Amino acid sequence: HVEFVESGGGLAQSGGSLSVSCTASGTVFGDTDVGWYRQVPGKQRELVAQMPSGGTIKYSDSVKGRFTISRDNAKDTVTLQMNSLKPEDTAVYYCKLDETWGRQNLEWWGRGLQVTVSS
Repeated sequence: HVEFVESGGGLAQSGGSLSVSCTASGTVFGDTDVGWYRQVPGKQRELVAQMPSGGTIKYSDSVKGRFTISRDNAKDTVTLQMNSLKPEDTAVYYCKLDETWGRQNLEWWGRGLQVTVSS
């Protein structure tokens, strides 16, 4: 069973910066794929950034060049650094972890962190 300790987020002005982090336990973190998603009320949860254990990082077009995902496998932590924030970045941000056990793929979600960007 994977558990997360999440930190960061909060309130920023347009053009400002925030970061969100997620520290996992109960998994071999270095073997997992990790990512960040976001959701606003009334809309589907959408991918923000994805970082496979050994693959290409993927960003949504809306955040390319502004957001950076990183991972520290020694600390079991994935971080999303958000720069040049815009009001439309306001959402609840969720970390996601995918792990594979034999033929079974499991996905785990954090509880979410509120990010609010004022204009």
